[in-house]
Amino acid sequence: MNFAFSEEQEELRRTVRQFLEAKSPETEVRRLMETTEGYDPSVWKQMGQELGLQGLAIPEEFGGQGYTFIELGIVLEEMGRVLLCAPYFASAVLAANAILNAGTDAQKSALLPGIASGDTIAALAFTEPSGKWDAAGITLEAAESGGKHTLSGEKMFVIDGHVADLIVVVARTAGTTGTDGISFFTVRGDAEGLTRTSLSTMDMTRKQAKLEFNKVVAEPLGAPGAGWPAFSKTLDQAAVALSNEMMGGAQKVLEMSVEYAKVRVQFGRPIGSFQAIKHKCADMLLEVESGKSAAYYASWAAAEDNDELPVVAALSKAYCSEAYFHATAENIQIHGGIGFTWEHPAHLYFKRAKSSEIYLGDPTYHRELLAQRIGI
Repeated sequence: MNFAFSEEQEELRRTVRQFLEAKSPETEVRRLMETTEGYDPSVWKQMGQELGLQGLAIPEEFGGQGYTFIELGIVLEEMGRVLLCAPYFASAVLAANAILNAGTDAQKSALLPGIASGDTIAALAFTEPSGKWDAAGITLEAAESGGKHTLSGEKMFVIDGHVADLIVVVARTAGTTGTDGISFFTVRGDAEGLTRTSLSTMDMTRKQAKLEFNKVVAEPLGAPGAGWPAFSKTLDQAAVALSNEMMGGAQKVLEMSVEYAKVRVQFGRPIGSFQAIKHKCADMLLEVESGKSAAYYASWAAAEDNDELPVVAALSKAYCSEAYFHATAENIQIHGGIGFTWEHPAHLYFKRAKSSEIYLGDPTYHRELLAQRIGI
C-alpha cells in the first residue's frame, strides 16, 4: 500500500492548518477552556459552512462531502496540533459514525445532514460510572411499553454532552447481559427527564458531562437489541480517529522541544548541543514517526472497511497513547522550569495527552484487546 498523501490531501492539510492557526491560537484555547460551552459558535459555523469539515467523512447522499477516514484523520491531526476547543470529535466522529453504523437509511437521511452542516451538535453517550469501555459497562436499561422506549440510568464522561442538540445513547434491553441486547437510541438534548451536568475535568480543552435519564422517551436507532456489531465498530473507528488526533499533538510538542533546544543557551551553548537533550529529541522523533505510521495505517483500514480494522485500531490506540504522553512529558523536561508553569502551553498538551490516553481504554486495555483479537 502507498503511505504517501495525494496532492489533494496535502492541500486539505494546508487549508485546515491555516484556518486553525488563525482561529485557534493559544490565547483562544485558554479563553474557551474557561467557558462552560467550551467552543466558539461562530468558528463552529465557519467550519461547517465554509470548509465543510463536520460533513467531511459523511456520505454525499446524507449531506456530507463523501471523503474517507484518511481525510478525516488529516483534519483531526491538525486539530490535535492546536488543541481545538470544539465539539468536532463528539459530533462528526463519535455520533456521526454511530448513526452510520447503526441507523437505517431513513434515519441517516433524517439525522446526518444537520450534523454535516454543523447546525446539529451531536454526542455519543455510552460510558457509565463504572468507567468500562466495552459491552459489560453498558447497564442503562431501555424499557418498552405500548410501543415506546424509555431510558433510565446514568451516563458519564460524555464528550460535549452538555451542549449537544442530539444525543445518541447506547443502552441495553431488559434482562440481557454481555454483548446481547446492546441497542442505540436517539434523544433530544432538551428531552423531558434528562438532566445534564458539566463535569470538572483535568483536560479543560475537551468538555465532558454527566447525563441522568429518568424515564426519558427515546427513538430506537436501528433494531433494538442488535446493536453490538455497530457499537464495536464505532469504538474501533473512534480509536483510530483519536490516534490521529494524538499524533498531531505529539508532532507539535516535538517541534516545540526542538525549537527550544536550539534557542535556549546554558553554559554558553544551546542546550540542544548536549547529548542528553539530543537523545530525548531523537527518542521523541522515533516514537512520533512510528505512531504516525500506526495511525495512518489504521486510517486506511477504516477507510477501506478492512478486516484488519479491529486489530490495527487497538494497536494504534495503545502505541499512540504512550507516544503522545511520553512526548508531552519530555517536552516539559526539555523546557525546564518554564515548562512547569501555567503560562507555558506545555501543560495543556500534557493534560490532553493524559485524558486521551485514558479515553476509550488505556494502553494496557488495548494491548489485551489486541491479544484477544489476534488469538493469543
